[in-house]
Amino acid sequence: QVQLVESGGGSVQAGGSLRLSCAASGYPYSLYCMGWFRETPGKAREGVAAISPLGTQYYSDDVKGRFTTSRDNAKNQLYLQMNGLKPEDTGIYYCARRRNTGPCATLVSMDDIGYWGRGTQVTVSS
Repeated sequence: QVQLVESGGGSVQAGGSLRLSCAASGYPYSLYCMGWFRETPGKAREGVAAISPLGTQYYSDDVKGRFTTSRDNAKNQLYLQMNGLKPEDTGIYYCARRRNTGPCATLVSMDDIGYWGRGTQVTVSS
């Protein structure tokens, strides 16, 4: 069955960096658009980054220039490098697989997600 397992969350001070990983299994990983979402206090879950099977990336305005997503299709791994972290980046980060195969056209809509990971906590202190 499809499994998505995030790791790499933790606590950092503002301005610091974290690298999240997501291990995917149970499906042909290289065929799917993948996304990163987050739930921050007081806000609904939102997409922050997406990456197409061949590597085209998309970012929300909140994280553009600070976060970078990448993927290793040989290892079935998804990554989110987060630099210049701010207290408002605090929340639970989820990786997700788009429902159908093919490239992302933009950030993936939550309605278009087929599978979610369980999430990893990121805490940024001021």
